Amino acid sequence: MNAPLDGHLPAANSEPAQTPAASQQPLTLAVVTAGTSDPSTSTMLAQRVADKFATLAAGQGRAAQIRVINLRLLAADITTALVSQHVSEELQAASDILRDADAIVAATPVYKAGASGLFTSFFQVLDNDLLIGTPVALAATAGSPRHALVVDDQLRGVFAYLRTITTPTSIFAAPDDWTSSELGGRITRQATELFALAQAGFRETVRGNAWNSYQHTYGSAGGTELGIEFDTDLMRLATGGK
Repeated sequence: MNAPLDGHLPAANSEPAQTPAASQQPLTLAVVTAGTSDPSTSTMLAQRVADKFATLAAGQGRAAQIRVINLRLLAADITTALVSQHVSEELQAASDILRDADAIVAATPVYKAGASGLFTSFFQVLDNDLLIGTPVALAATAGSPRHALVVDDQLRGVFAYLRTITTPTSIFAAPDDWTSSELGGRITRQATELFALAQAGFRETVRGNAWNSYQHTYGSAGGTELGIEFDTDLMRLATGGK
């Protein structure tokens, strides 16, 4: 619940009080899970991060709205989008959730030393500009601790391309980790980093004045980035100096 306002004005030279609108506006957290079993350890891990995020938000007088995107239910829609560029209503709804989210928890199982194909395919069908500046917490599960580096070695590159901001702490859980206190500590640290980025409004700041620059200089820009500028020294050299 939100803390009630006490009605007192701030004392001289004190920091300005937070406006009611800012303190009451809920933070939206999207949870993307590529677990294919039910129950799924990937979903369980992502939910633990989300629950800790909500606890931290509540401690600051903010509500947290958690929206879960279960990729297992969208498998056929993702495949169709890959091969025909047709986006179903369900897949579009998932895309809209991510577009509007203040932060994201993305969790995948690891198969054959790599992220789930379902997981990577989903993010490949999204628009390149959809997640610019969005804070993302990365998580993975596997049957062996040998796959512990998959998150940092593979997933960070994908989300760097999408121009998100990933938390410094990543989460990985093998079977033995579920009974370890260390896992709980890493979940707390990652959720704290994610909440700090969301609370600070990192996404809104990045998307503000720099939004057009991000889209047209670094993004998909609707295909206009493929245009050729002929009025350059290099192009004049290529055409015989004309």
